[in-house]
Amino acid sequence: MIRYLFFSILCLHLHLSTVSAQNKSIDSINELIDKSKDKNLTVNERLTFALKSSEIAKRIDIDSIILRANRNLSMRYFEAEKYEKYINLNRANFELATKINDSSAITVAGSNLGSLYRFYQKNDSSYYYYSQALKYYSPNDVSEPKATALLYLADIQQVEKIYAGAEEAAIKSIIILNRLPETQNRLDKLWNAYNLMGIISRESGNFPKALEYYEKSNFYAKKIKNGFINEVYSINNKAYVYRQMGEFEKAIELYESLLELRPKYENEDPTFYPTILTNIAATELESGDYNFNSVKNKLGKSYDLTKKLGDDILRMNVALHTSKLYFKANQIDSVSKYANEALDISSSVFANEVKLEALMILSQITEGEKGKKYLREHIRITDSLITEERGIRNKYARIEFETDQLEAENEKIEAENKQISKENLYLVILSIGLLLTAILIYVLISQRAKNRKLKLIQVQQKANEDIYNLMLSQQDKVEEARAKEKIRVSKELHDGVLGRLFGTRLSLDSINFKEGKEAMMNRANYIAQLKTIEEDIRKISHELNTDFVSGAGFMNIVSELIENQTQAYGLKYNFDYTDDINWDTLSNKTKINIYRIIQESMQNIYKHANANAIKISISLEKNVICLDIIDDGEGFDTSKSKKGIGLKNMMSRVDEINGKITFTSQSGNGTVVNVKIPYTNQST
Repeated sequence: MIRYLFFSILCLHLHLSTVSAQNKSIDSINELIDKSKDKNLTVNERLTFALKSSEIAKRIDIDSIILRANRNLSMRYFEAEKYEKYINLNRANFELATKINDSSAITVAGSNLGSLYRFYQKNDSSYYYYSQALKYYSPNDVSEPKATALLYLADIQQVEKIYAGAEEAAIKSIIILNRLPETQNRLDKLWNAYNLMGIISRESGNFPKALEYYEKSNFYAKKIKNGFINEVYSINNKAYVYRQMGEFEKAIELYESLLELRPKYENEDPTFYPTILTNIAATELESGDYNFNSVKNKLGKSYDLTKKLGDDILRMNVALHTSKLYFKANQIDSVSKYANEALDISSSVFANEVKLEALMILSQITEGEKGKKYLREHIRITDSLITEERGIRNKYARIEFETDQLEAENEKIEAENKQISKENLYLVILSIGLLLTAILIYVLISQRAKNRKLKLIQVQQKANEDIYNLMLSQQDKVEEARAKEKIRVSKELHDGVLGRLFGTRLSLDSINFKEGKEAMMNRANYIAQLKTIEEDIRKISHELNTDFVSGAGFMNIVSELIENQTQAYGLKYNFDYTDDINWDTLSNKTKINIYRIIQESMQNIYKHANANAIKISISLEKNVICLDIIDDGEGFDTSKSKKGIGLKNMMSRVDEINGKITFTSQSGNGTVVNVKIPYTNQST
């Protein structure tokens, strides 16, 4: 048993030491993380602190702490432009967060990875991580990170022409953003979302809805501080919708309104002017109502500017529109020149739509096998794009399916966790019930033990009272015997000693007048008789003197009561009493009530006072018996506390013997019981 106890204490000590060491390490990690966020330090200094916090976290090997330190470290990698390490650490964070089912960490790591892969134009990876992150947001979550993830997910789907999914994600993003407080960043995201909705509607052929969304995006662009560029994009996109609707005059009007902004915007984007100029020329050409030289001049000026700027993509578009212009004018050499230039650039930048248009134009102006070759390439690319588009959609469908499977699995795990939690709750309730039952049984057993003890004490008290009454009854008998003894002694003195004294006195008187030896002998004989009588008197006096001191028996009984009760109650006591009171002169009723008051008071102290010591004194002051009972217990407020049966019994007993009783007490300062009883000394 001792070995087991020692082993338990040793294990507890080791456990506490381990917990203490872990707490110190966690404090160090928190301190290092705070330092790594200090903007006054250099990027490398902050990265050093973050690395140290991650190393300590790995040593203590607590997943949640490792995750917290590594999340902070990933941000420091991003600040230091260490993007490869940023990606790898976020992947590790994502896996660890998934392992411990930390939804908050999953959404952070997933969004970080989705954002970076989107930047690198790895749309499938970006889509996967954004999808994963979104599955761990609560359906009722209204936060900017969730709205941002939905917006970027919609953007990826639009690029990959998954328009239904893109529209759904964009609408969800708008709903959340509109419920958040308005800030410049959120206004910019709302512009992006509505502009994206315009693109989706335009690509889906819903041109009126597209115009509505572009108008909405323009509304938010005007609310953005320095939102001039956003406004330009909205107007340009709106003009392009009018082109597709065949409302060329409205489109040209919007493009020309943008040309007025050239001095303001050209510093921001040098390609602004050639882009708008190309769009105006293309719109005029598409309308069929155009001036050849006017469109040619616009396209020529745009072509020269794009070549000067080195913008191949814009030059590709200008070359394509120029080839279309010359095609309508049937200038085959110029068509071939610009169509081939558009074809070459589109092949290098993977602009498949431009490439298809260029191939179609070339197939129409080229005769023979070469023309057929252009047409076959057009068909091949078209089929390839259809297959690729189908493959992309299938790939995203698989990602969505895997994500749905993960969600279903998470829901299953969550349901299992809820069931486990429910079972644990039942187990806890059962344990608490058993504990309460055990406590209740213990209380009942303890209370029964106390009741038995109190009952035993009451029985002892009753026995003591019976003994006391018996002693009083015995004392009455002793008094009666004493009275008889007095009569006997009186008779013996009267009939024996006094008779002999009287006879001896008469004999001495008769020989007072005689002389001689005989008279002397008689006198000596009578003197010897007087000595005998003297011895008899001394004997009677000695017998009377050896009787017990009257009244000493009551104090002995009280002393025995106090000693027995304090021993039973575990109290220290001090009992003082005066010898000035002749208890024989008091009635048995008075003495019994004094005895019971002391007894009742000690019971109250044991039950309620929680005392350690008690002092009892009996004194005589101005013919008044003063009984004081003092304890060092908790006390009570005499003005507020209700008087219990014990106190009422004590007051009733005092009233029976025409006395007075007072209680002096304060909470925490003990209690003093003072009893005053009238006393008349009847002894002579």
